[in-house]
Amino acid sequence: MRDILIMGFLGLAIWVFARKMEKKPIFPWKEGSTEEGTRFVQKKDKKKKHSVDIEQEPKVFQELVQDIKEINNHMIRYKDNRFVLLAEVEPVNYFLLSQAEQESIDVTFERWLAQINYNVQFYLQNRFIDLSEPIETMRKNMMEADDLSENANKYGKSMIDDLTKWQQVSPRYETKRYLIFTYELKTNDITAEDKEELENKIVDKAFAELYRRLNTAKGQLRKSRMNVELLTSEGICEVLYHTFNRRKAVKNRFKDFGVQEMLALYVTADQDDTRIELVKEGIDNEFAKKQEQEQAS
Repeated sequence: MRDILIMGFLGLAIWVFARKMEKKPIFPWKEGSTEEGTRFVQKKDKKKKHSVDIEQEPKVFQELVQDIKEINNHMIRYKDNRFVLLAEVEPVNYFLLSQAEQESIDVTFERWLAQINYNVQFYLQNRFIDLSEPIETMRKNMMEADDLSENANKYGKSMIDDLTKWQQVSPRYETKRYLIFTYELKTNDITAEDKEELENKIVDKAFAELYRRLNTAKGQLRKSRMNVELLTSEGICEVLYHTFNRRKAVKNRFKDFGVQEMLALYVTADQDDTRIELVKEGIDNEFAKKQEQEQAS
């Protein structure tokens, strides 16, 4: 009897050890429920994993558009009279230069950074390469050419079709490089007779200061073979559009908005004289109401 108990305890110990090594429950009838629970946990974790936004937008532009008042005069203006100016930088092919040329570029860039005592941000934007314009140019040249053989026409059409499909199936990226200059204007020292004059002086002073900083960077970086160009108001809107519409920007191009007059503040289609007079009358009435409200307040 004693030997039977010893053999039973020994067999039980071996069973528990084996189940622990296999990471299975000790009691076999709980195996099914554990597997269901494991599958449930894995499914939940998988759902949680895929719910994360893969293409998160840069925080610099989330903060940039939070308190924007307007985009005008080639600047972004905040509600607290902070102004932002953007400039695009054309890079130099650094690794194709000699050691002496690379050293000269490094010294020039370091000298510019040592000279400035204000805030300058660097922004790199990855865009999908748009091949629509080169493809349209190739198609136009092929249609206008009269000396192409039938085989050449077939080859040209197949190449254009392949480029179009290649852009849709496997898009490539290009990197745009920008400098962001920020200036906060104090309006206490500015004197003006009315609001309109004050507004003009604020804008002029902010643009003069930011443009001075831009020219400083432009002069220094030109020595490093890097060209710096000011972004207009339309250029700033294009940067923001590509930032928040990375995939849509390939199909719905920002350039097409201007061609289709979607960026116009006013209707630019042809109108008859009666409609123009009605619009002018409506504007005058609204302006008169606004003046009456200001006088009443």
